[in-house]
Amino acid sequence: MKRMHTFVAYVEDLPGVLNRVSSLFRRRGFNIASLTVGRTDREGISRMTIMLEADDDTARRVEANLYKLVNTLLVQDLTHEAAVTRDLMLVKVRADSASRAQVMQLCEVFRARVVDVGTATLMIEATGTADKLEGFLEVLAPFGIVEMVRTGGIAMTRGSESALEKLVESPQVAKLAAG
Repeated sequence: MKRMHTFVAYVEDLPGVLNRVSSLFRRRGFNIASLTVGRTDREGISRMTIMLEADDDTARRVEANLYKLVNTLLVQDLTHEAAVTRDLMLVKVRADSASRAQVMQLCEVFRARVVDVGTATLMIEATGTADKLEGFLEVLAPFGIVEMVRTGGIAMTRGSESALEKLVESPQVAKLAAG
């Protein structure tokens, strides 16, 4: 049975690493639903959050293939873990003087914030689960969505443990730190 799987890959922060990861997915015929990349608090290490719809067997193959990439330091499958997942969305919606108050009230309900006000539009920033953002878009649609962009998901396990702390203690990362 297919479901959304969330992987976090810690990789060396080097040119070409993102290309290698995306090429792996292309070669294997896996469709990435969401991919976000950013630096971590550790010098030389980036974190990728990759979401894809797959069955459990395919997900295991994805994880194994990610580990085969030379710049991969650690891969976590958060699908069955207690984790917090969030997306960021910017949406520009039509809002004239007659409808502006209504749109702003919807922003309050969805805990979104207005980040730019134009004469005929509002730009809104919203964060939350993919379902929450989809719901927000549905209620904004009647006003007229002018433009919208989403980051894709980021995820972090709940609790006090950090995979990155364990990773930093590994010989592979010590070699990175030494240069």
